[in-house]
Amino acid sequence: MNETTDRRSWLGLLAKAPEEALDACWTDLGESPEFSWLRTPEIGGVMVRGRAGATGAPFNLGEMTVTRCALRLGDGTVGHGYVQGRSTRKAERAALCDALLQGPKAGAVRAHVLKPLAEQAEIARQARAARAAATKVDFFTMVRGED
Repeated sequence: MNETTDRRSWLGLLAKAPEEALDACWTDLGESPEFSWLRTPEIGGVMVRGRAGATGAPFNLGEMTVTRCALRLGDGTVGHGYVQGRSTRKAERAALCDALLQGPKAGAVRAHVLKPLAEQAEIARQARAARAAATKVDFFTMVRGED
């Protein structure tokens, strides 16, 4: 993986994580770095697009509420947070994690925040897959002989 792919991955994980889980991981990390706002948390909407059958022509599905912010740590590192919903706190935590992951504390953030969030996301994915598998119907065709 390259730097861009890594950052895309951790920003996606932070954005999708439940707020309570992110708060717990942040508390476990025990960091409270000094920072200044480049863009204070603001709530807005974005258009969500979809494709019929995942391959058809794109269409506008509807709007989704998002919160975004940007901050700068004392060492000049910039972090961004974009999260679904109206949580300014979650956007701030995501931006702080993003900034810390670009510096010398990246290992601690990976261990205390990203790893637990990834494990929780995988457990949730497996639970969804198990619920979906329970509703699966196997169709088969019987060949009937005319004896």
